[in-house]
Amino acid sequence: MLRGVVLAGGKGSRLYPLTKITNKHLLPIYNQPMIYYPLFTLVEAGIKEIMVVTGGNNAGDFLRLLGNGREFGLNHLNYAYQEEEGGIAHALALAEHFSGGGKIVVILGDNLFERGIGSSVERFRRQRKGARILLKRVKRPQDYGVAVLAGRKLLGVEEKPSQPKSRYAVTGVYMYDAQVFEVIRQLKPSFRGELEITDVNNYYIRRGEMKFDILKGWWADAGASIDSYLEANLLAARKARKEERSSDEFKG
Repeated sequence: MLRGVVLAGGKGSRLYPLTKITNKHLLPIYNQPMIYYPLFTLVEAGIKEIMVVTGGNNAGDFLRLLGNGREFGLNHLNYAYQEEEGGIAHALALAEHFSGGGKIVVILGDNLFERGIGSSVERFRRQRKGARILLKRVKRPQDYGVAVLAGRKLLGVEEKPSQPKSRYAVTGVYMYDAQVFEVIRQLKPSFRGELEITDVNNYYIRRGEMKFDILKGWWADAGASIDSYLEANLLAARKARKEERSSDEFKG
């Protein structure tokens, strides 16, 4: 069974002082808490077994907000607590037992997508082994992990390069087979003292076991900066209002 993991830890220092008294993933994006968006993204992709990984002083707020996930059509929602910050890969390692030795779809808790990721999830479901990521063409690739491409061949990922080799950023959705946890155990901390997800992705790329899709529709990294947080709110509002108009027209 394919399972989902939402990573919602971190201090959210780039959104300070909004995050002075709460976790950034609990901040509002238009008319919903930020954490709702990645959860709905997974559920809409057909994933019903989900774990939320968080940490810090506000971890209990996630339980009070989300409960057992009934609002998302779930029978049960799992939680894991990250005692210290150690990067995305470090947080993902906490989901090893939850994965049950199967494939997982990981989504960052501050990432929003205009369209569903169901088609990519289904391709990964049929993929015999390895990993899969989603790429999106962006205006400032140097702010993200950047895909190094040769046509349709993925050669590697560079983390926030000063001179990007493409305009395609790696979005916050990562799909891995069970070997990802062994890969994480072999990682060395980066200069930031963190276990980097880029290193995990490059491991799969070197082995020829990484597939990718080009994302359609907009993508927002709401936690990257105050400006990106504002943009995410505007995009989410525009999408919600468009859906409301379509619903009204259908009823009419």
